[in-house]
Formats: sequence, C-alpha cells, structure tokens
Amino acid sequence: MKFTRFGALCFLFFVSSLYAQNNSTLLLNDNLEQLAIEGEERDWQSQLEELQYLSEHPINLNVATRGQLEQLPFLSDIQIENILAYVYIHGEIVTVYELQLVDEMDRRTIELLLPYVCVEPLADDNRFPAWKDVLKYGRQELLTRLDVPFYQRKGYETAYLGPSIYHSLRYQFRYSDYVQAGILGEKDAGEPMFALHNKKGYDHYSFYFVVNNLGIIKTLALGDYRLSFGQGLVLNSSFKLGKTFSLTSAQYRPNGIKKHSSADEYNYFKGIATSINILPSLNLSAFYSHRQLDGIITDGKLISIQESGLHRTSKEASRRGDFTLEMMGGNLTYERTAWKVGLTGIYYQMDKDYAPSLQGYTRYNMYGRQFYNLSLDYRFRYHKWELIGEEALGKQGYATLNRLIYNLHPNANFMLLHRYYSHDYWSLFGSSFGESSNLQNENGWYMAAEVAPWAFWRFFGAIDLLSHPWWKYRISKPSKGLDAMFQATYTPREHLSFLMNYRYKRKERDVTRNKEKVTLPTYQHRFRLRMDIDRTHWQFCTTFDFNQFQQLYYRPSRGFAFTQMGHYEVGNKLSLTLQGTYFHTDDYDTRIYAYERSLLNSFYSPSFYGEGFRFVAHCRVDWNEHLMLLLKLGETLYLDRDKIGSGNDLINSHHKTDLQMQLRLKF
Repeated sequence: MKFTRFGALCFLFFVSSLYAQNNSTLLLNDNLEQLAIEGEERDWQSQLEELQYLSEHPINLNVATRGQLEQLPFLSDIQIENILAYVYIHGEIVTVYELQLVDEMDRRTIELLLPYVCVEPLADDNRFPAWKDVLKYGRQELLTRLDVPFYQRKGYETAYLGPSIYHSLRYQFRYSDYVQAGILGEKDAGEPMFALHNKKGYDHYSFYFVVNNLGIIKTLALGDYRLSFGQGLVLNSSFKLGKTFSLTSAQYRPNGIKKHSSADEYNYFKGIATSINILPSLNLSAFYSHRQLDGIITDGKLISIQESGLHRTSKEASRRGDFTLEMMGGNLTYERTAWKVGLTGIYYQMDKDYAPSLQGYTRYNMYGRQFYNLSLDYRFRYHKWELIGEEALGKQGYATLNRLIYNLHPNANFMLLHRYYSHDYWSLFGSSFGESSNLQNENGWYMAAEVAPWAFWRFFGAIDLLSHPWWKYRISKPSKGLDAMFQATYTPREHLSFLMNYRYKRKERDVTRNKEKVTLPTYQHRFRLRMDIDRTHWQFCTTFDFNQFQQLYYRPSRGFAFTQMGHYEVGNKLSLTLQGTYFHTDDYDTRIYAYERSLLNSFYSPSFYGEGFRFVAHCRVDWNEHLMLLLKLGETLYLDRDKIGSGNDLINSHHKTDLQMQLRLKF
C-alpha cells in the first residue's frame, strides 16, 4: 500500500505542471460580473480581501477545518468532506497534488484551489496562542487609497460641500485566524473633511475586533460585523453569488459571524456577536446591534431608508443618522457529517414608524416599527445526493428555498432549485438566490447542469422558469419570465483557453401604446466570446460581446463591444496592464459590461452604452515585501454626446479621466 501511494505521488509530481495555471480569480470575476449585469449592487471587498489573504497565507490542508475550507466558494460540500476524510484516513498530505487522489476532486477544482492551500507538518499545539505572542508576531497593514477625477461635475458648482477626491485610510492587525482587528476612515467624493458636518475628519468610520477559536468560543466580534445563516432568507450580509455560469458558485454557503472590513456604509451590523460550541456538533450564535441610519423623515415618520452613505449636499447631510435601528437574534445549529439542521431568529425595531408609500407595485412592502423573522434550515447528504433548504416566515408572509444536488461524477453535476417568496414577505436583512436581491414576490424553478465529457471541454447549462404573483417595477400586473444560460469552455493547452457564453431572458414590461399602458414581453440576448493566453509572466485576453433587446411590436436594439487586455509581469516587483474597449450600443437596454483589473480587494465592472472607447492603464510596484504602490488611470471617451450624466453628476464634456492610487505598508 505504501509503495502504491509513493508511486502515485511520483506520477503526480511528474504531471504537476498541468495544474500550474491559476484561473480562480478569473472564475470569481466572471461570476461577479454576471451579478453586475443583473444590477446586483453589493460590496465584495470583505470577501475578496479574505481570498487575497488566503493566497498570501494558504490553508494548511493537514490541519484545515471545515470552516476554513468553506471560505473557498468553488469547493462543494462533498469535496470538503472528502478532503477532511482523506487526511483523517491517510494521515499527512505530502504535496498539494495529492488532491488528485481525493474522491470527487477534478482537474478544474484543483486548479482553482492551488493558490489558496499548502501542506505543512502537523503542529504540536493547536491551542489559542498566548496574547504576548499575538501582539509580538501579529501582522499589521496600513492601506490608503486616493481617487482623483480630472473633470468637474455640475454638483461642485453649487451643491456639493467637499472636494471631488475620494480618500480612505485603513489599518488592520491580524494573527492568523485567531485575532483580527481594524479601523477604517472614508470620505466619498464631494463630502467635506475636517469641516461642516465632518469636523472629526472622515465622513465614515468603521471598527472591528474579532477573536476565533478561543476555547469554547468559536467567534467573538466587537464593533462592525457581518452575519449569514441558513440559505440567507433571514440573515445574509455576506458573500452571495446566485445565477452564474458555474454550478458550484451558484450554491450558497453561510459564513456565520465575520468581520466587516470594507467601506460599505449600510450592509453590516454594529455591536457584539458571539458563537459558542456548546457541544462538538452543537453551535449557538447570538448578536446585538444598535445603529443610526440615514433616512427621509416626514411628519415624524420614516418614509424612506437611504443606503448610499453619501453626504455630499446639505440635504443628504441632514438625513444622516435620522433613525435608530436596534437588532438582536441568533442561530442554533446542530451539524453532523451527513446532515445539519439550524434555527435562526431576528427581532428588530426602529425608533420611528416606517411608513413608505404603499401604492402600485410597492403595495405590500414592509411598514411599521417592530419586525421579526424566524427560519428552519437543513442539509442532508446521502451518497451522491444532497438536499439543502430553508423555510422562513416574518411578521408578514413567508419564504422557502430548497435545492437538490446530484454529484454524479466530479465532471458531471446537476442541481434543481425551487424558491417561493410570497408577495408580502418582509425580510430587511435577507439576501438569497433569486431574480433580484429583494426576497419578495417571486416563484421559480431553476435547473442547472455542469459537465466535462472530454478532457479539454466543460459545459454549463441552466434554465430558470419564474413568475411574480404581484406587480413589479415597470410591470403593472402579475408576470412570468424565462432565463436560460449556456457556457462552453475549451482548454486545448495549459496556457490557452476559449470561452463562449450565451444568455436568453424573456420578461415583461409596461409600455404606453395607443395612449394606454399595456404590458408586453421583452426578449434579451447576451453573447460573449473570449480567448485567454496565460503564460508565466504575461497574459493576453480578447473579448467580444454582443447584446440584443426587443419588446414585442417594436424594433430590436443592438449593441456590441470589443475588449483587448494585455498584462505583463517584470519579475516579482512590477506588473503592467493595458486594456482598451470599443463599444457601440443603441440604448441603455443593450449596455455592455467590461471587467477591469482594479485596486486591491475591489471589483470593478462598469457598464457602457452609446458609442465610445474606454482605456485603462494599471501598474503595480512591489518595492519589497513591506511596501506596495498601485496606480490605475482610466479614460472614457464618447463619440455620440457632448455631455456625460445628468443632474449634479453632469459633466460638460464628452470624455472623463480618473486616476486611482493605492499604497500598502506591511509591518
């Protein structure tokens, strides 16, 4: 047996070069870009920061826990269990390429996994470290960002109270996964600094302190934190993908209690949260949060919650902290290898009555002062089958989500998902799988399959049949829709890959016809071709996009874009990226999204419509292991207009140029 394993390891070393390519960042960017196309406005900084940290401090597979492996969005639950079982049965892993001997692990997953894992000898002592060692050996980081626009928006003439630059400063301390702490200050463009309503400096401050694995205390968080339990029907302020071109990333995995380290000023909790291991398989989480949020108050009632966090004008500043939101709740989870069950509850109240306009499609939106949500979630696995779901109810309405997964083979996986969110379900902090981020007024069946029948080919296909029992924005009647996706990936060589994806969506929309409002179906086609050449020190990516949109009885509108990106690395000190995009679309419905390499821990996929060019130059300099400088210069040039934007954001020019700078100091 030992000789057989040794021979297999020698063979794995011999073929290890086949897995040298790192596509994990590309996969993640593709999925996030797909959400951007759907208008999903979420902040990904915390999650991207964790992946960046793991790439610099890989997980040791010989001592990895389920929670650590669950941080990787491209690992399925069965793959995680098989990795843990392999280490338990066979002992220490000698090389990461031994992963090929683990059941259900395929070539593509190993490629995605390699940047984030390593193998090291087992530690003699895995107890929580002494605090003097934490303070002595903890890693510190100072990160600052400055955005400078080379143009003037109309708002700076009369309305905006501060300069046009964006600036943030963040300090964080970390000792492995045991202790994490940080503080962030941020000023958006147009907000004053050390003046007017910001006499203390930045417009927004954020602080967090998190301790993990302290005896029976699994997690203790003070300050700002994020929560996610179950399938997100009650609580999810963390990472979520949804309908993407990857079956694994379409699955949602709760993260429990995590630090909030990003500049997002709305989607987090403030106070205290803790998770305790009552028994080896029983975990109890509890939290309390108290926040002041922005809102519009009329006659002593809250009529709108403001989520942007912007305080550029006197009116925006007057809405700052206008109401208080108090929250408390928790989760109780019992988990075994093949099954899990959990209970989640939250109670929250405002200090003012929430009384938004309840007319038309908003008729069943939440209102009142006190609210609650309760849910039961579960996971059950039997051989290659896995059943996951959550049933939730609120002060009004209910929601349910259930998914059945069949892992026929590492290269053949299938999923059937059903969700029903009643038209009157209220969940202020829920976020899960769906057509939109609002878990309300939706019923749908989603079927997806991902297969790799041949060595160099991988196919993904999905269809979503959905309906809305009540009105939606721009749809003044109950409606139905269809969303179909297909993607093919061909990788004939180690450093060469081709991608083609297509998406068809049928929805309905109101339109004025013969002086009457009628609802007509719309048909949307999105098509993308991409070629990637990824060598050791350089990368070459060519992308072509084509979109078509049509409403019944009207002429179709079309748009296309051609994007070329080149990336070159000079040793380990300098990397340069140049990207150019030409876009030409008939209207906003055929807008084009183009992913751009951005700053650390950030994702940027701007949309373009009309005709024009987009140019980007990206430069990163690592002076040494302690100091890094990053510069990004971007210019958008329109050929079909003399002005960009409207209102206070109006730019009296047909082009705009921005410079972003980021400096990181590690010590």
